[in-house]
Amino acid sequence: MSKPTVAIVGRPNVGKSQLFNRLAGKRLSIVEDTPGVTRDRLYADSEWRGRTFSVIDTGGIEPRNDNEILKFMRYQAEAAIHHADVIVFITDLKTGVTAADEEVASMLQRSGKPIVLAVNKCDKPGAPDPGIFEFYNLGLGDPFGISALHGYGTGDLLDAVYEHFPPEEGDGEEEGRIRVALIGKPNVGKSSLLNKVLGEERVIVSNVAGTTRDSVDADVDNAHGKFTFIDTAGIRKKSKVEEKIEKFSVMRSLMAVERADVCVIMIDATEGVTEQDTKVAGEAHNAGKACIVVVNKWDLVEKDGSTMKEYTLRVREGLAYMPYAPVLFISALTGQRVDKLYGLIAEVYEQNHKRIPTGQLNSILAEATARVQPPTDKGRRLKIYYVTQAGVTPPTFVFFCNDARLFHFSYQRYLENQIREVFGLTGTPVRIVVRQRGDKE
Repeated sequence: MSKPTVAIVGRPNVGKSQLFNRLAGKRLSIVEDTPGVTRDRLYADSEWRGRTFSVIDTGGIEPRNDNEILKFMRYQAEAAIHHADVIVFITDLKTGVTAADEEVASMLQRSGKPIVLAVNKCDKPGAPDPGIFEFYNLGLGDPFGISALHGYGTGDLLDAVYEHFPPEEGDGEEEGRIRVALIGKPNVGKSSLLNKVLGEERVIVSNVAGTTRDSVDADVDNAHGKFTFIDTAGIRKKSKVEEKIEKFSVMRSLMAVERADVCVIMIDATEGVTEQDTKVAGEAHNAGKACIVVVNKWDLVEKDGSTMKEYTLRVREGLAYMPYAPVLFISALTGQRVDKLYGLIAEVYEQNHKRIPTGQLNSILAEATARVQPPTDKGRRLKIYYVTQAGVTPPTFVFFCNDARLFHFSYQRYLENQIREVFGLTGTPVRIVVRQRGDKE
């Protein structure tokens, strides 16, 4: 059985993200005194009384608002309510019960789900503030006074949530998931691709660049395996990151790269490889992640018999430092070739974790050095004694030689290409470490 799910809902700016971060134990959700900062559903795991559960942070619910983004936020909150086992309805002691609170409470009651009422900003320990009793008017039972900022009252709140958890059946843990980060500059179609993969509008899709600000996790299971997709805020040039909120978003995108196993680097087919694309891809390459280059919006490009081949060459030129990454042309809007993505993800993940026996590596080394002699300098020739694989993610090879200064980069690249020619290593960078005689371990 899967872990219980707890959705944190309420109107904007009542402290939902602060409570989410406290339950998650780390700063995953952006906290800012600006209504509408959290727009998509955000997931994290938490634990209470020995039970692991998932927490969903949602955008604030504005019951009556014609703004497109706010309407999408309301839709996302409703979807979170639908998927949740327990709902934590968070309100604000300082503002008291508002008309919006009453409308949200009515909507939650119609859902039929267990509801735990939290009154946030009770920032003084001790006896409850008399203002808390006003919240009985919402008809949701006993209100729990909490301080998401300081943590007061959250234990009692979690005890109440725990009582509504479904019976435990098994540990609920799922092994072997491949974490996939969808990265790229703003408005290349990352959220559209995630929605197509999920078959539902899990994240907001808008032509307004910067709509996605948080990283969003979504699980997908199919015949190719188990995947967790991470949709991230688009990474912009630093000069354009002026809002404090967007600085958090860029940081979180880079964090998503760090926690991913595979990075899907998305490029807009109508723009080609831009300078910003090379920087985004460079983050994944430098982190040693398995990579796939996905050219999106392929349906908008006029084609002839050689268009795909020519475009692939341009991608290779623009991302010259990662010739190992497979290139896939898709349309997230129509679903064209999206189904091929899963197989590629599984393949590059496997290659990023590949181990090659030392004996086979040294056979390749002997053949390669016999074919092309190691370089010399001032009459002294490079001697490579042996090679071994020191690690994976990415595959890392250590070459032991007589003089590291003679081991030129061009010869390292030659040996890397020989290893790739035999063992593949598709979609993964390779790291080469050079050790000379006398080096300490």
